[in-house]
Amino acid sequence: MIKITDAAAEQIRAAANNPDVHGMVLRVAAYQEDDGSVNFGMGFDQEREADEQLIVNGVALLIASSSTPYLQGVTLDFVEMSPGDLRFIFIPPYS
Repeated sequence: MIKITDAAAEQIRAAANNPDVHGMVLRVAAYQEDDGSVNFGMGFDQEREADEQLIVNGVALLIASSSTPYLQGVTLDFVEMSPGDLRFIFIPPYS
C-alpha cells in the first residue's frame, strides 16, 4: 500500500491541527486516465461507508476501494522543488 515519508507525515499532522479540518481524516485518491497515466490527489474529508482506513507512519488515511490498485507501492513525500517551493508529491513505484 502507500508509504508516507517522515517529512510528509510531519506536514500532514501539522495541517490536521487546523480547526477547519477538525474531525476529518486525510483522503488519498488515485485514478487512471484514458491515456494510462495515473492522477493522485489528497485532502481532508469525512469517512464514507466503503472507505478503508489505514494508519501509515502515524497518519490516518482514508482510501476508496477504487483507488487502492493505483496506490500500491506509491510514496507520498514533502519536498522542496526549488528554493522556497515546498510541495507534496506522489512517487510511483516505477519511477
